[in-house]
Amino acid sequence: MSYSVGQVAGFAGVTVRTLHHYDDIGLLAPSERSRAGHRRYSDDDLDRLQQILFYRELGFPLDEVAALLDDPAADPRAHLRRQHELLTARIERLQKMAAAVEHAMEARKMGINLTPEERFEVFGDNDPAQYAEETEQRWGNTEAYAESQRRAATYTKEDWKRLQAEADAWAERYAALVGAGEPAAGEAATDLAEEHRQHISRWFYECPYEMHRCLAEMYVSDERFKAFYDAMRPGLAEHLKDAILANADRRTA
Repeated sequence: MSYSVGQVAGFAGVTVRTLHHYDDIGLLAPSERSRAGHRRYSDDDLDRLQQILFYRELGFPLDEVAALLDDPAADPRAHLRRQHELLTARIERLQKMAAAVEHAMEARKMGINLTPEERFEVFGDNDPAQYAEETEQRWGNTEAYAESQRRAATYTKEDWKRLQAEADAWAERYAALVGAGEPAAGEAATDLAEEHRQHISRWFYECPYEMHRCLAEMYVSDERFKAFYDAMRPGLAEHLKDAILANADRRTA
């Protein structure tokens, strides 16, 4: 069975002009001609065209493709193995690129308009963009979320660095307080709990005491938040929750 140039173009997703060009340069000469002189392609020709298109997709120039396919020592199975290895490597690279793009998209959703290098410099392993989708699902319809988005979208790299430095300094002081055995309901702990609330209000959204209470409960009920705070000092998440609740009680009494 043989196929016309139009049929082959349709099979392979290329233009008739491309097939004519491959014939003109000797890369893919059809095995037959009709009585009228029209090109007719055999199944072997289609196999060769498939190999050509694989190599072209991998970025090989046409002269190199011709040299590879016309090598008398080459085994057709060796071509397939090589192409499979090259395609697998390309897929891995593309997957990494896709992951980087997804990361950038999440960062945009969080209003963090920084380069990947800048985000890692500012946030390290705690980039808030990693929870962007979940954050939007849980609080996307709230005014607090909208306000956080509006503010974050205006922050520069220096703003984020100041924000993070402020958070790190607070964490160091709170960890020291827990280590010293200060009670959660004591003045030192509740003062730092108030700083925590004000930090949220200053940088992200207005955080009244009732909302702060809700956050406090989440810091121990959500294992990720608990792990984050307990990494500063074992038991810190529970201590902070109690301090936030005591602070709210004290200041709203």
